Amino acid sequence: MSLWSLVSHMPPEHFSSLFGEFPCDLRSLLADWLENQPWEFITGADSFCTSAAGALLSAMVEKLRSLAGGNGQQCQVLQHISNLENTYRRDPLRLVAIVKGILEGERAALLKRDRQLPLSFHRRQEELKFGLDLQRLQHRVGEIQVLQERWKQMGEGTRACQQTKLQESQLKTEGKLQGNDLPALILEAMKELEGAKLQVLKRLHIWKRQQQLAGNGAVFEENLAPLQKRCENLVDIYFQLQQQVVAVGGELGSDLLSRLLERLNSVLSALVESSFLVEKQPPQVLKTQTKFQASVRFLLGARLLQASAKPYVVKADMVTEKQARELALGGYGTPLSESTGEIVHNTVALEINSTSATSCATFKNMLLKKIKRCERKGSESVTEEKCAVLFSTDVTLGPGNLPFHLQALSLPIVVIVHGNQDNNAKATVLWDNAFSELERVPFVVAERVPWEKMCETLNLRFMAEVQTSKGLLPEHYFFLAQKIFNNSSASPEDFHNRSVSWAQFNKEILPGRGFTFWQWFDGVLDLTKRCLKSYWSDRLIIGFISKQYVSKLLGQKPDGTFLLRFSDSEIGGITIAHVIRGKDGSIQVENIQPFSAKDLHIRSLGDRIRDLAQLRNLYPDKPKDQAFGSHYNKEQMGKDGRGYVSTAIKMTVESERDQKLPPPGVSPSRPTPRPGEHVQLARATPRAAHGPPVPGAGARHVLFPVPCPDGPVPVPRPGRGQHEHSQCLPFPQQPPYAPSGAREHHDHPATPRPQRRLRLPVPVAEFAVLQVLARGPHGPRPGGPASQPHGRGDAGNSPLLARQPHLSLRDPPAGPSPA
Repeated sequence: MSLWSLVSHMPPEHFSSLFGEFPCDLRSLLADWLENQPWEFITGADSFCTSAAGALLSAMVEKLRSLAGGNGQQCQVLQHISNLENTYRRDPLRLVAIVKGILEGERAALLKRDRQLPLSFHRRQEELKFGLDLQRLQHRVGEIQVLQERWKQMGEGTRACQQTKLQESQLKTEGKLQGNDLPALILEAMKELEGAKLQVLKRLHIWKRQQQLAGNGAVFEENLAPLQKRCENLVDIYFQLQQQVVAVGGELGSDLLSRLLERLNSVLSALVESSFLVEKQPPQVLKTQTKFQASVRFLLGARLLQASAKPYVVKADMVTEKQARELALGGYGTPLSESTGEIVHNTVALEINSTSATSCATFKNMLLKKIKRCERKGSESVTEEKCAVLFSTDVTLGPGNLPFHLQALSLPIVVIVHGNQDNNAKATVLWDNAFSELERVPFVVAERVPWEKMCETLNLRFMAEVQTSKGLLPEHYFFLAQKIFNNSSASPEDFHNRSVSWAQFNKEILPGRGFTFWQWFDGVLDLTKRCLKSYWSDRLIIGFISKQYVSKLLGQKPDGTFLLRFSDSEIGGITIAHVIRGKDGSIQVENIQPFSAKDLHIRSLGDRIRDLAQLRNLYPDKPKDQAFGSHYNKEQMGKDGRGYVSTAIKMTVESERDQKLPPPGVSPSRPTPRPGEHVQLARATPRAAHGPPVPGAGARHVLFPVPCPDGPVPVPRPGRGQHEHSQCLPFPQQPPYAPSGAREHHDHPATPRPQRRLRLPVPVAEFAVLQVLARGPHGPRPGGPASQPHGRGDAGNSPLLARQPHLSLRDPPAGPSPA
């Protein structure tokens, strides 16, 4: 997004005073183009600045001419061109000063409103500055070449005088010599080359830091082509300057010549060693006996690598944190003495791709066979121990066949041997990626960080892991702060200046729980990623909210209002909190037993909400079908392709209030059946899916046996009487739903057959009755359907309701059912 696109939407009084000699409509015409030129970095009035200013004026005129061809305001554009040429052709630096003032004023207005500028603006400014610095270096090299020719034409006496003056003033003014003499220009060019080198190295460090932040989910521009181009351009200038220094070396004096060559070699070494880097990082949580991939890239390889009879080979070795620190302090110039782990397939050729002009080594099938653990500090666990993969190679570069030992260190890695270590290993990696500094000593990281930075990290991780554009909100941060600091009475402002430690993040167990803050948060991440992404993206889940605050929110809401929150007492659970009213009319907030990812894979969250008729409105007042309708799964009705009746799992909730009410389908005055009695239930009239009753289908009665208290229902044997078992009555020998032919066969006295249980389509209401009857007045009986006990997984006064999935069979059409 351009600066002008932001400023132009502000009130005119904020920036109208900036435009006078340079009209506002001209600024609008040149919007993006104007901002992509290095106006602000042209400082001074030397020959280079004058030349750069003249080039910008010419480019502006050409840009306007191209706009005049396809613009309806052609006359106005041509008038602008005429004014520019007449006003600034003799003094282009004046145009630079005016445009610079306009851009600075626009930035100030934007900063006053937003307090910050877009990241893209800073990146563009850095690119413009480096590009202008390269132009300046090229200009210096050209000046040196011209003066070198003059130097050769000078007489011996004049040249000796120049050399004497230079030697007398070197110690005081080295790098700051004024004038047009050759030694002064060489020293000035050397200074500018070193400055450009520092810019390249800084940009490489920023790229590596952004690559590390990408491990936590940050956006990362991983294209290395622009950086490779920078390195190559700078190396080209290096060789030009080196040739000129060597050409006039005898005239500069041995002392100055040796120092210049030393500085030039230092520039080349820094560029070569820094341009060997890890393009694709190995996994930062690495399990032994698991294959992994990585790749390294040599940005200067295509330009500097010399042809060799044998291909250059890159080797990968595992190093400890201590070894990595020693290598970094030594400048990555000394070979590794011993690897701390055994990596299979750890050597690959460094190849040059002539089409893309890149030099890479790609490791496709590495495997860490074993790891040698080092001594840990204090209470440090295995999952806090960091190591890295060191990539190294020996190459010969440049026309002079200079030997280089190149090394590149991967991001810190935590090695695990079992999957249950993955969670804590991810915490170590997340903390290191988020809070390490540029150019640090491996792998030093702060033990305590500001809570605001932790919030940014958690939000970044959440959005990347869930793959959603909807991040965490301020109220979510407030709940997380209360949880990690164990302070539920503080206000949001109380946490602004707090800092959080590594121990609070993933070492100390949360009060009253069996897990750390990160283990709980990672469980939420996993659940949301696997089962709740669409619900979260539609803002249907509040999620990060305490049970106490839920009671406050729902306390004044009508019966049936509900919301979704992540379980505070279970890892990877989501619960439904809803409002019910007691018999006395009092408001109660009940929390349903949390659902895990396994539960939601069996039946989705949307379908579970649809199952519960007591849930009516999503907080604050949105009807649940309107909120969750797009998340309902279509239910299959009737029979499937093989003729079987379709089934579905339905969820019900047993609340304390419901247990005091008679079960559905049973009259309140009906006595509780005694063991051994048949229960006569009226079958509901079969209906089409969400339609009227099926014509001609009257109510039917089915006899169900009540399970005996002493064990499972016995299966009758062939030829025995129906009432042989006194305490448990089997199904009648003549099934009510059997076809007429089947009845005749069963009634034939000469062919006694064993009795079977009927496979009858049992509606949800009747299934619930069976559960109540099987439980009996004194609790569940052996052999009956098991009732899930009430639980109180979350702390607090609100009851946690037990949920029971019920198997529901659809009513079949009239006629025999398939076996």
